[in-house]
Amino acid sequence: MSFARVSERFRSVLVLAALAGMANVFAFAPFGLFFIPVLSLALLFRLVDGAEPWRAAWTGFVFGAAWFAAGNYWIFISLHVFGKAPIILAVLVMLLMFAIMGAYYALFGWLSARFSPRNDTFRHLAWLPALWVALEWIRGWFLSGYPWFSLGYSQTETALAGLAPVAGVFGVSLVVAMLAGCLALLSRGVVRPASAFAITLAALLTISAFALDRVSWTRPTGERLSVALVQGNVAQDEKWLTTQRVPTMLKYWSLTEEHADADLIVWPEAAIPALYYQLDTGFYAQLEDELLRGEGRLLTGTLVHDLAEDVYYNSAVVLGADERRFYHKRHLVPFGEYFPVPDFVRNWLRLMNLPYSDFETGRDGSALEIAPGLAAAIMICYEAVFGEEVITALPEAHLLVNISNDGWFGRSIGPLQHFQIARMRAIETGRWLIRGTNTGVTAIVDHHGRVRASVPQFETTVLRGEVELREGATPYVRFGNWPVVIAAFFLLAIGFASRKWSAR
Repeated sequence: MSFARVSERFRSVLVLAALAGMANVFAFAPFGLFFIPVLSLALLFRLVDGAEPWRAAWTGFVFGAAWFAAGNYWIFISLHVFGKAPIILAVLVMLLMFAIMGAYYALFGWLSARFSPRNDTFRHLAWLPALWVALEWIRGWFLSGYPWFSLGYSQTETALAGLAPVAGVFGVSLVVAMLAGCLALLSRGVVRPASAFAITLAALLTISAFALDRVSWTRPTGERLSVALVQGNVAQDEKWLTTQRVPTMLKYWSLTEEHADADLIVWPEAAIPALYYQLDTGFYAQLEDELLRGEGRLLTGTLVHDLAEDVYYNSAVVLGADERRFYHKRHLVPFGEYFPVPDFVRNWLRLMNLPYSDFETGRDGSALEIAPGLAAAIMICYEAVFGEEVITALPEAHLLVNISNDGWFGRSIGPLQHFQIARMRAIETGRWLIRGTNTGVTAIVDHHGRVRASVPQFETTVLRGEVELREGATPYVRFGNWPVVIAAFFLLAIGFASRKWSAR
């Protein structure tokens, strides 16, 4: 076969990989075509199967880079439109991010071609799914982590979500990848015993998920909480203008005044464009005296400047209690809330008129006391993406509270993706979730991840509702991601050993 013909065939492989990667976006919110990952992964498994390592690596890279480019295009909106980064810099940062994401799947392709076991059945049904999930888990923490688009999030509307309280989002990802392996194996037309085993495994996984989806791992305390979630809808490109501070304060005051009878009022992340000490004894104190009157509670995002240490925190504070209580954000956004760069790059950012100040990382992940006998697990914006960090507040927390400002995403699909991720935290922990945002999605979600109430995006409004308080711990709250991670690496080790043994 001529080199030109081989190259033409490889180009076709790369096109298929790119299309499969881009199609994955439609599995997640707002599209919800949950079956697509099974098809796209099955195709990827076939494309890398038997390929030379360098070809498999390029195939995986194109798959991953195309996937994140199609699904995370809103990064450009955050960096350039609202972050005011020069267009060239915004494009370069965005492309670098897509390349890094592609590198994980390049590693998947290379490892699968270089080290996968020779037994077709074990390779497709166990080893490749385990490798996928191991890399998905590593992507969730390496270099601060970016677990966006973990496959399990695509199943929030299906019975497979019933696995999340047991094994977390990565456990759901593992089952999706195993179903893809079953399909890839069947598409090879392998011998009957292997095909029968694949069909049986797929059926068992699906039936198990249906059974677990009907299990209630936590129990209600018997108390319900009246909540009012204020969606201020302050335009992101105007939010931090000094001329907008007073109008924003008046807007939140008037919206809150109409719903001051709620047990808990929630304002979004950094709701008022000012530092906490600028609002402490004035605006916040007046709000407590005139609206909360010592009975209600208001939780709001606020920026705290610790004058003693001269550091800044992205925080949440509870107003209305005898003593105001704070939660400081623990997982910051790289290049958004902190800049992991040397001083000379910071100086360059200053010359480019870009933000370059770091927030400090919070250290206390315990539940925040809202009122006597009522505690909440707080997630500020990006923190909702990290399930194993959320469970540090459990089982003490009776509900989850996610405050965010997804106005940075503009009118893209980003806020809907973020909301879907937050819903998975409710499923994993068996807790109701209340989500207060600036521009949406503001919603109330039950302990099965079902949306009980929401309001349209980009509207100035208040969402009223009742939340069921719950107690107890799901298996995921008790053990985190470790059972799935250990199982994945155990399967990988078996594959490595079998390959080495068969080579003798």
